[in-house]
Amino acid sequence: MVATDNGIYISAKAKAKVQQLMQEANVSSDDGYFLRVGVVGGGCSGLSYKMDFDNEQKPMDQVFEDKGIKIVTDLKSFLYLVNTELEFSDGLNGKGFYFDNPNASRSCGCGESFAV
Repeated sequence: MVATDNGIYISAKAKAKVQQLMQEANVSSDDGYFLRVGVVGGGCSGLSYKMDFDNEQKPMDQVFEDKGIKIVTDLKSFLYLVNTELEFSDGLNGKGFYFDNPNASRSCGCGESFAV
């Protein structure tokens, strides 16, 4: 992936999975729901990713849209997530959702935490 500007991106496979999960959770973008991503302290490498569906935007939120999916993060998390792409892997060795983060200097084996 080549970033054209500073943002947060989503792969086609992750988009399809997000849409499926929104449908299963009975939420939709028509009702104001979006994908909230963020970074919290913890995990084996020091920082962990979090994501959820939300419908309340906060004043300092950073808002992006990629492939028709609205992605929102808080300003502090965005500093760690700039130009990151949300990916989804399935299959026998699939790890589900994971972040392809160019800012991470190292990440753990499970792909759920990282360090900068």
